[in-house]
Amino acid sequence: MTNPVLAVDFGTSNTAAAVLHDGKVRRLPIEAGADTLPTAVFFPERGAMRIGQAATAALIEGEEGRFMRALKSVLGTPLLHESRLIAGKRRTLAGVVTEFLTELKARAEAESGLVFSSVLSGRPVHFHSADPARDAQAETDLRGCYDAAGFSDVAFLPEPEAAARASTGAAGETGLIVDIGGGTSDFTVFRQTDRGIGVVASHGVRLGGTDFDQAISLACVMPEFGLGGELNRTLAEGRLPVPRAIYVDLATWALIPFLYTAEVRRQAADLLAHAVDRQRMQRLVSVLRDELGHDVAFAVERGKIAANEAGRGSVALGLVEAGLSVPLSSGQVNAALASQREALAAALWEALRLAGTAPHQVDHVVLVGGSSLMAMVSEEVVRVCPSARISRAEAFTAVVDGLALATGEAG
Repeated sequence: MTNPVLAVDFGTSNTAAAVLHDGKVRRLPIEAGADTLPTAVFFPERGAMRIGQAATAALIEGEEGRFMRALKSVLGTPLLHESRLIAGKRRTLAGVVTEFLTELKARAEAESGLVFSSVLSGRPVHFHSADPARDAQAETDLRGCYDAAGFSDVAFLPEPEAAARASTGAAGETGLIVDIGGGTSDFTVFRQTDRGIGVVASHGVRLGGTDFDQAISLACVMPEFGLGGELNRTLAEGRLPVPRAIYVDLATWALIPFLYTAEVRRQAADLLAHAVDRQRMQRLVSVLRDELGHDVAFAVERGKIAANEAGRGSVALGLVEAGLSVPLSSGQVNAALASQREALAAALWEALRLAGTAPHQVDHVVLVGGSSLMAMVSEEVVRVCPSARISRAEAFTAVVDGLALATGEAG
């Protein structure tokens, strides 16, 4: 194969890689026995960085070190280039992303027997939907990380447009890709023709599974750590509400690692000293002291999935306090995600408006991305496009499949 191009879906939660071989997509098992790799890293106190399942396993097993997830969400922000002490060494998150992509490249080359200098990377329609300058900076940042990882030729394709290439349908149909990922939601209206697909319009918003986790955590779990409680005043009568800042960061995947500082622990100790409900506030102190933020986040994610699939689940927090568990019903999830549901519906309508397409003109809606498995996504799609048939693509690989197909298109 001359000048092979590596297709990469670098996702907030999961990453996949593929190549086009003899006109067919070949997914590369960059994680042993799997088509996708968790977008997670772990820096042990001693030894080399680990990525994917090995990073998650190190966290679960309680190994000393620093775990990070949702790295994609900091692209385009000043946080990406700030130098911080991580596992005994000063690093930037841009450097961490580069190390992740470097390892990805090495694994892809080992699995394929090829050497890659060119990459076609997926990107959301908008990294930052409310800030065009930050949105442009995010692609520049990601390009820089690919460059530093050893790719000399870097190109991008919007993720829902890639997924459209991997979809199947009858010629003449109008399709809609609804791609709900870990950090963004993307939509592409396309026409199916005998020669492939034609993109009509694309739209995207900064909303995804990590936002769903954050909303559920703040509404249902963080109150068990003191959020919503009150503080006694030191020098006056009356009480003050517990401030939200620490809890918002604790419920945000990308910000959890930066809570484990002496200053934040001092703030939590001061909250405990003034808390009306000391038992709940002590749990916050324990989470920060024992660096259990990611354990809590994973527990919220598991509870969300259980409530979505079975109507009822729980957030198991026994690592924080023996026997502690927060029941989580589908009704509670729906209540917590009310604003996210509204934003999702608005984004669907905006995609159709940009395409000049009425809802009844959509023949086929394809759901893509891990977070599209949430019931509210299909419910809103049916509400907006009631006459369309709904199908699910390969949730975690439709984008990388489409990217690989796009590498074979004549430029």
